[in-house]
Amino acid sequence: MRSPAIAVSGLRKAYGDKVVLDGVDFEVAAGSIFSLLGPNGAGKTTTVNVLTTLMNADAGTVRIAGHDVATETKQVRAKIGVTGQFAAVDDLLSGRENLRLMADLKRVRSDEVVTGLLERFDLVESADKLAATYSGGMRRKLDLAMTLVGSPEIIFLDEPTTGLDPRSRRTMWGIVRELVAEGTTIFLTTQYLEEADQLADRIAVLNGGRLVAQGTADELKRQIPGTHIRFRFADLRELDTAARVLADATRDDDELTLRVPSDGETKSLRALLGRLDAHAIDALEFSVHRPDLDDVFLALTERKSTDAAADHADIEHLSKEAVAQ
Repeated sequence: MRSPAIAVSGLRKAYGDKVVLDGVDFEVAAGSIFSLLGPNGAGKTTTVNVLTTLMNADAGTVRIAGHDVATETKQVRAKIGVTGQFAAVDDLLSGRENLRLMADLKRVRSDEVVTGLLERFDLVESADKLAATYSGGMRRKLDLAMTLVGSPEIIFLDEPTTGLDPRSRRTMWGIVRELVAEGTTIFLTTQYLEEADQLADRIAVLNGGRLVAQGTADELKRQIPGTHIRFRFADLRELDTAARVLADATRDDDELTLRVPSDGETKSLRALLGRLDAHAIDALEFSVHRPDLDDVFLALTERKSTDAAADHADIEHLSKEAVAQ
């Protein structure tokens, strides 16, 4: 069995008396996309900082590509690439010069690598323009291209599409999918739930420093009640008859619809259609509605604590100080 690209066990981190990570455990399969979701202050950035060797944990173990982040830092850094929330490009250099600088720092043959990355990210025409003149989407592409210098096995993408327009965001999605198809492992944090739904093989939801759920997008959606089948009818007479047959349904007279609680599976749908057919009732249309990741996120991250926002401000300040040290 192939070893996980990332293995985290009992991860803990606190700033003074504020606990940010409280016993976090998860694994990321090699060659997959793993997405970490959570509200502001949940501990996502701290998790990424620990996994990328920028911060020491208080307890627990983290292994990246088989190496311990605490005792084999150099080996871990040789295996990973990191694209942060803000593009880390030098505005005073051109796109080509940014890539050459990164290639020199990583001691790889710059000309061949730079040319290949410029072509891959469709930056050839703007390669010799200053990065300061790049659009937001171009800057994010250049930033990710710089991360790929040295061909890291594992890439950490911390909110990589924040601020991008829908077209640029989908371009980035395509690049991420290509990387995974080539065998790269992606660790993704994002505020866009659609992004996690579209890309991630597995998703973990972090809230208050604890993982409150893990699984595929579909598995997480099934944890939340609210799946139903919606029937629409031709007129009120048909709706009245159907409402008597499906007594547990919720009706909407304006829309001429019935909303029937269900697991949404084929067997359940067939049974409902059979009950309507037995009474000679024809629905104009029907559809299955399931909770989406927005519903999952809201349900799993609802907190009773009213001081979460204040805690977040203090924790972020302390986190930046710790990284700087």
